[in-house]
Amino acid sequence: MALKTHPITKRQIGTSLSEINIIPFVDVVLVLLIIFMVTTPMMKSGIGINLPQAETESAPAEEGLTLTISRDRYIHLEKSIINIHLLEGKLKEYFYGKEKKIVFIRADKDLPYGYVMSILDITKKAEVEVVGLITEPIEIGDKKAK
Repeated sequence: MALKTHPITKRQIGTSLSEINIIPFVDVVLVLLIIFMVTTPMMKSGIGINLPQAETESAPAEEGLTLTISRDRYIHLEKSIINIHLLEGKLKEYFYGKEKKIVFIRADKDLPYGYVMSILDITKKAEVEVVGLITEPIEIGDKKAK
């Protein structure tokens, strides 16, 4: 019952793993790249609001905080939903130690005027210096219809 072994040479060890076929790897990487390129635009999900239209375009500046108010009266501060009673404290906390205190409000056009004014009042109580309202520009076809 003797175990018979054969001596292993360098040629036998290196031949099986040294040739990696790179073409299938590149194919898989390209397919994954295409899948990510196609699905990335679909992943953009925002807060669905209908902005009021105006002749002048108003886009927020790079600096400042954007409050989004949906038709259901939910107030979105960045990515979180804030209760209206806690809004003043959150705004003071956000702007603590900052030189410029700028807020842009994106409010749904179907919200009551009084509700939007109460949000404006809260932002002023929080010592916000500049408040801007964001609108959508009127399209050319809409201007001719009026």
